[in-house]
Amino acid sequence: GRPSIWADNRILISGGLGGNNELLRSLLKGNITEILAEADYETVEPKDAQLSGNSVEFENAVRLGNWTFEWNGAGVPEKTGSSIGPVDGSGNGGVDLTLTKILSLAAVDAVNPCALAVLALMLVAIMTYNPENKKNILLAGLAFIASVYLLYLFYGLVLVKFFQVVQALTSVRLILYTALGAVAILLGLLNMKDFIRYKPGSLGTEMPLFLRPKVKKIISGITSPKGAFVIGAFVTIFLLPCTIGPYIIASGTLSALNLLKALPWLLVYNLVFVIPMVVITVLVYFGIAKVSDVSGWQQKNIRKLHFAAGLIMLLLGIAMVLGWV
Repeated sequence: GRPSIWADNRILISGGLGGNNELLRSLLKGNITEILAEADYETVEPKDAQLSGNSVEFENAVRLGNWTFEWNGAGVPEKTGSSIGPVDGSGNGGVDLTLTKILSLAAVDAVNPCALAVLALMLVAIMTYNPENKKNILLAGLAFIASVYLLYLFYGLVLVKFFQVVQALTSVRLILYTALGAVAILLGLLNMKDFIRYKPGSLGTEMPLFLRPKVKKIISGITSPKGAFVIGAFVTIFLLPCTIGPYIIASGTLSALNLLKALPWLLVYNLVFVIPMVVITVLVYFGIAKVSDVSGWQQKNIRKLHFAAGLIMLLLGIAMVLGWV
């Protein structure tokens, strides 16, 4: 049968992907009359549910998006005319909160030291091959960034779909948001650890040390914009260990939407992610900064970068766990 969640003479039955996690969770624990009075739902006929081989009858049932909620007790309340918006959380308030979360997570990824270091390596390779051809440097940098952008967009779509499939097959939907908040707190603490006591290649926050020589060797072969694009796509695999954390949280949050609605959010996320790369490439092209300046600045401020990332992740994670956002 379809995945279902039981609690105190109440049951949620999944009919597919999507759904407002907070609303569904509150229906299992809170005052049904008050919650439904402001929700967008459709009254349906209750159906018997199977539990341990027995049939359980329910008196009331409503459909909220792809979910059916059944319970015994007080009947379906009359609608007051106000609504919290679609079950996918696409109301204005939900959009504002989601935008804040997505931008915060993307900002953490954008200042990730390993992503900036890889770009610096690529620029060094291009400049070493043909230091006089500034146009080639600009085009190679932009090609590399475009490749990273497109591949990360693809990874994001895969992650969103993965979370949707997992939630459709199991009953983890109602705890997923809290679990993602806990992951954010963990990543925040790991970054704070790097701020207090920095160690290169830390798990979850930087590229592992054993991967760095491999990445450097691959990037050193870049001699053209076309090569930068191809190698950029390949290098994203090596970037995942240090950049995937915030992206997983963002993708899990967006899994309440269908892929088409999640796509604009992923486009925005990855745009923020690559903005520092674009800025660095442009600065190097116009001679405002040297690649060595970028690398030196990164090394000098690496602990501060970890502190900024850690603080954002901690605050966001706590807010998610406590239900503030």
